[in-house]
Amino acid sequence: MGVPESPSAAAGQAPPDIGSAPAPIVRGEPVQVADGVFVIPDGRVPIVPNVGIVVGEHAALVVDTGVGPRNGAYVLDQARRLADDRRLYLTTTHFHPEHGFGAQAFQGAATIIYNRAQHEELRRKGTAYLDMFKGLSERVAAELADVEFVDPDVTYEGEARIDLGGRTAVLREWGPAHTVGDQTVLVDDAVLFGGDLIETRMFPIAPYMPPYDVDVDCGRWIEVLDALAAIGPRTVVPGHGEVTDLGLIGDVRDYLAHVRERVAELRSGGVPVEEAVARLDREARARWSTWANPEWIGFTVRAFFAAA
Repeated sequence: MGVPESPSAAAGQAPPDIGSAPAPIVRGEPVQVADGVFVIPDGRVPIVPNVGIVVGEHAALVVDTGVGPRNGAYVLDQARRLADDRRLYLTTTHFHPEHGFGAQAFQGAATIIYNRAQHEELRRKGTAYLDMFKGLSERVAAELADVEFVDPDVTYEGEARIDLGGRTAVLREWGPAHTVGDQTVLVDDAVLFGGDLIETRMFPIAPYMPPYDVDVDCGRWIEVLDALAAIGPRTVVPGHGEVTDLGLIGDVRDYLAHVRERVAELRSGGVPVEEAVARLDREARARWSTWANPEWIGFTVRAFFAAA
């Protein structure tokens, strides 16, 4: 997501407003970040993800689609250009609209693979998220106007390995954390696609948004980041923001751990949730002053309060 604040967001009931943001369009040429691994950068545009295309000798894997069928079609065209006549696979890091609501463009053109928890989460929440995102701005609504949900061709539990020919992609489910069905993609033990578990110079998106969604688990999110750091990828592709290195995982982990610790302190001192939100918002903005989207700080604070 990664967007500016609205009055409804302050109540923790809806995502922040992006009425003034550019159209959420996936643009530009794929950039090679490692041998055979390409990323169409998000350009730090709200509701645009980093899109991955991994090309092996006999198959290629697309990671995330952009929001809506027009973005999905653009990503498919770029994948076909890189893959030539190779077999195509598509997977998504989680069910949120900018990451997977362009999947219909791939139906019949690629083998679509989700983990089972992600597929079930899409079935439970997809329609509500579609309606909610349409309300973010006219530009977002335009991209979502013709969305159709598609079922995957393959579902898995735990882990799935895709042999692309001289290159292996390992899909692994991690949720609940950012979402119930979070998934990473690890290419040749070196390049990690982390989805919204990790973002560069942005406050993490904790979608604690009653009544829309309350399944975010920030405590387990920290554990997931510890596990991802232990893998030791050389290149890290976040859900949003610039492609970087292993240090990003630690940066996000340290922020979440700081908020957890401060929430515990404030709760034990009898500080009510909204006062804690105000205090931690000031503290975090000062400590992580170069990070974008500080409106998500309050969501994370409320999520930790709710879990305590």
